[in-house]
Amino acid sequence: MSVADLSTPLKFAYWVPNVSGGLVVSTIEQRTSWDFDYNRKLARIAEDAGFEYALSQTRYAASYGADKQHEATSFSLALLAATERLKVIAAVHPGMWHPGVLAKFIITADHISNGRAAVNIVSGWLKDEFVNFGLEWLEHDERYVRTEEFIRVLRGLWTEQGYSQSGKYYDITDFTLSPPPVDVPGRPHPEVFFGGNSTAAQATAGRVADWYFSNGKDLDGFRENIAGVQASATAAGRRPRYGLNGFVISRDSEKEARDTLREIVAKAHRPAVEGFRDAVQEAGASTKDGKGMWADSSFEDLVQYNDGFRTQLIGTPEQIAERIVEYKKIGVNLFLTCYLHFQEEVAAFGTDILPIVRELEADAARRAGVDFDPDETLAATHPSKAGV
Repeated sequence: MSVADLSTPLKFAYWVPNVSGGLVVSTIEQRTSWDFDYNRKLARIAEDAGFEYALSQTRYAASYGADKQHEATSFSLALLAATERLKVIAAVHPGMWHPGVLAKFIITADHISNGRAAVNIVSGWLKDEFVNFGLEWLEHDERYVRTEEFIRVLRGLWTEQGYSQSGKYYDITDFTLSPPPVDVPGRPHPEVFFGGNSTAAQATAGRVADWYFSNGKDLDGFRENIAGVQASATAAGRRPRYGLNGFVISRDSEKEARDTLREIVAKAHRPAVEGFRDAVQEAGASTKDGKGMWADSSFEDLVQYNDGFRTQLIGTPEQIAERIVEYKKIGVNLFLTCYLHFQEEVAAFGTDILPIVRELEADAARRAGVDFDPDETLAATHPSKAGV
C-alpha cells in the first residue's frame, strides 16, 4: 500500500543545536552554537524561512563530542515562548520521566505557545546515562514495551477525563488533567513523534505514534525502514506520518558540496565517532533479529549521528529539491534537517531550496491528477501571507 501523499505540502523541521559541537563530529568549522541566544535567533529565522518544526535533542552526559548540553524540555519551552508559529518537539526518555508528569508539562507548554508543543519519545540508547543515574536499564525489546505504555498514558491523559490504565510499568487510576491541551483543529492532542529501526520499534510506532522518524536512508532504505511501521499501523487501523533525517549541504556546484562532505569526514573526531559507534551498535546487536538503529552504519555515516549523509541532500539547490520530492513520492511527509552553519543555511534553505520544492510538488501532484494546495503550509507558517 502506498503511503505517498502528493496533495499535502511537505513539512520541514530542523535539529535544535542545544548540545555543543554542532551536528557533525568533526573539527571542520561550524558556525553553530549551543547557547540560547543563538538558538532563539535561529528559531525565528527558521519560522520565517518556512520551517514548521524544530526538534530539541535530549542528552544528559558528555558524549559523542558534545561536552555541554541543555535539557530538552525546558529549552523547547523557551523556544516556544520566543516564537509565534514554530512547533517545537522536545525529546524525552521514558524511564527518566513519569508519563503523567510529562503530560502535565506538555499541556502547560501547549497553553503558553497556543498549541505548538510536541514530544519525541526516545526509548533510550545510551546505557551509561541510565545506569549512572541509578535508573533501571531494560533489555532492548522491553524498552519498547515500556515506551508503548508511556505513550498510551500520554494520549489517555490528554484526551480523556477519569483516565485509567493498568500495565507492567504504569498504573493510572481515574485521573483527569485540567486544563486539557489546547483545542487545535485537526489535532486530537499534542503530536507524538517516535523513532527506531528495530522490529520492536517499528511495531510500537505503528500502534501508537503520530509520526515515525527515520534515520537517514537512501530511497530503497527508506522504503524498507517504514515497511514494518506500515504493517503494524494497518493492523491497528492507523495512518502515522513519516519523517526522514537529512544533512543538507547546498552549494553553488555539486563539486563544492561534495568537497565539503569530504572535508567533514576527513576532519572527523575519530575517537568520539568510534566511541559512539561502540555504544549505539549494541542496540542492534541486542535484538533477536539483529536489526536496530545504526546496526549497519559505517564510520562515515556516523560522523553525522543520525546517518544524515545517507539521505544525500547534497548538491545545488535544484538537485536537493529534486531529491526531496523523490522521497515525497515514496512516503516522506517531513524532512528533519541539519547543517554546518545553522543560521545562514536555514535561511538559505528557505530562499533557495523551498520555492523549488513547492514547484516540483505542484508538478508531481498535477501529473498524478491530484490537487495540491501550497496555502495549507503557508497558512501554518506565514498566516499573514496565506491566500495572497
